[in-house]
Amino acid sequence: MDADTPDATLLGTPVRQISVFLPNRPGALLSVVRLLSEQHVLVLGISVQDSIDTTVVRMVLSDPDLVETLFIERGIPYSSMEVVALELVEGAAGLAGCLRALLNAETNIHFIYPILTQPNGRPALVLCLEDNEFGKAVLHKEGFKVIYQEDLSR
Repeated sequence: MDADTPDATLLGTPVRQISVFLPNRPGALLSVVRLLSEQHVLVLGISVQDSIDTTVVRMVLSDPDLVETLFIERGIPYSSMEVVALELVEGAAGLAGCLRALLNAETNIHFIYPILTQPNGRPALVLCLEDNEFGKAVLHKEGFKVIYQEDLSR
């Protein structure tokens, strides 16, 4: 995606999370993962929130555009939103450093989960922040590397 594309930033396309709403029954998640696998889409990050009657599965995927089209065609309820993906480094800039930077900036974390792959051989996180753009600026200033969709979809 080039810089002329409306949702592209100067550094890349923001990571988009797809949330799918599944009935709380055995095999529901497996059927979605199989469907994605059949389309050669990788699940790069996943978080599951279960309740009595429904499950919300948040996923970062190798091809979110294809998945949105697929879910629309199959009538699978979902939502899509931009999130912050962040590479962690060892030492002070690790998880504690990330949390400290966001605390000092007085911004809230709505949710956080790990990315299963390690884009540059380092752990990575997905964060949904009170203000993602502000959070990205704070984390960048503190020396963290923000990851873009192009970094994940190689």
